[in-house]
Amino acid sequence: MSLSIAVIDYGAGNLRSIRRALEAAGADAIVTSVPSVVRRADAVVFPGVGAAGASMERLHGLGLVGTIHEVVEENRPFLGICLGMQLLFEHQEEGDTRGLGILRGRVRSLVGDVKVPQIGWNRVRWLQDAAGYRAGQDEDFYFVHSYVIEPDDPADVVAVTSYGGVFPSIVRHGHVWGTQFHPEKSGPAGLRLVAGWVAGVRSAAAAALESVPA
Repeated sequence: MSLSIAVIDYGAGNLRSIRRALEAAGADAIVTSVPSVVRRADAVVFPGVGAAGASMERLHGLGLVGTIHEVVEENRPFLGICLGMQLLFEHQEEGDTRGLGILRGRVRSLVGDVKVPQIGWNRVRWLQDAAGYRAGQDEDFYFVHSYVIEPDDPADVVAVTSYGGVFPSIVRHGHVWGTQFHPEKSGPAGLRLVAGWVAGVRSAAAAALESVPA
């Protein structure tokens, strides 16, 4: 079955690379800032780099804040990447910014005797089975960030990474996922994770079709 995934373009993200990763996994990916196009997609990817406050302003200006909430409320698969994941949470320490509030928790700066931002490869260890990986497995992914998330619910944490302390590097709450690292910049490991997520999206779309009365 054809699978459409909208990649939200609000001027903050590595859009070409994530589109290629989704297409390599067999999805039809469209980069868009148009709310109606986002609403029609089977799933949504929300990438991001830059400042939390400026990004939230752009989302509001494009009319995408309400759209994102609608997609999540309709239980369509949603993946936030880096800043895109952080903005899913409530309070952003950067600029004392209010995020989307889709996930409960806050975003704080990296701490400890480490260089900030973290730029480069680091190890991700799975605590739960997800996206083709098993609990206990680990793999290296590419990070570029100065802030980390603190979810209210520990059950939302799928995987962790250590840098100035241990922090969540993958979260999942229902159909909403987030990665602190950039899978689209993480070579074969990133492609594997994206393919695993797309496989889950495909299964969810097939199940939704089967539930529609004839």
